[in-house]
Amino acid sequence: MTLLRIAEIFGPTIQGEGALIGEPTVFVRAAGCDYRCSWCDSLHAVDAKYRHDWAFIPTPEVWQKVQELSGGKPITVSLSGGNPAIQDFGPLIRLGKPKGYRFACETQGSVTKPWFAELDTLVLSPKPPSSGQSVKWPAFNACIASAKGRPQVVLKIVIFDDADYAFAKEVAAKFPELPLYLQPGNPEVDPERPVDLEAATARLLWLIEKTTADQWFTPRILPQLHVLVWGNKRGV
Repeated sequence: MTLLRIAEIFGPTIQGEGALIGEPTVFVRAAGCDYRCSWCDSLHAVDAKYRHDWAFIPTPEVWQKVQELSGGKPITVSLSGGNPAIQDFGPLIRLGKPKGYRFACETQGSVTKPWFAELDTLVLSPKPPSSGQSVKWPAFNACIASAKGRPQVVLKIVIFDDADYAFAKEVAAKFPELPLYLQPGNPEVDPERPVDLEAATARLLWLIEKTTADQWFTPRILPQLHVLVWGNKRGV
């Protein structure tokens, strides 16, 4: 029986970003990550100091919790993290899909899994320079290949500054066939501190004006909707 290392399971709420923004969702947040981004907003699922809050849960129990939260009604299940790709979510997907549940996964594209081909949506989020991490492009390409053209594969990039913006343009040139979503980064990651909504709006406006001034009309520009509504609170 597959045990999944889980930081939290919560919902139903809405997806706050990317291609599925606004979609009713139950989140299964995997614990553990092979990256440590400088502006990570989910340290409780990444940093080992929180490991005592993580739980190893059998896949059927995770599936039972998803059904309880959704009232047994099919909904999108987001596999997030941390990096969910370092674990085996294939059995969970195979429990949910026959019941009409849809599965999305968001990962930085550093680890490939065969169960990517069983998803409905694969969100690949290469980390820009501001993260302090480097993209492993062979692994990233392998993630796209492992989807085998079955799920919708999209790109999502967080933008903090001009270097991140230039990086996003480079990524778009590498993968012109993939839909691209850009969102301004949130530097305020402390769950106890309120988000400065005026500053968040200014960051979004900066990104909108920058892309339109460049006549770069390929990406969709989105806010982090969950940040605007709930700030940095966990489990929403």
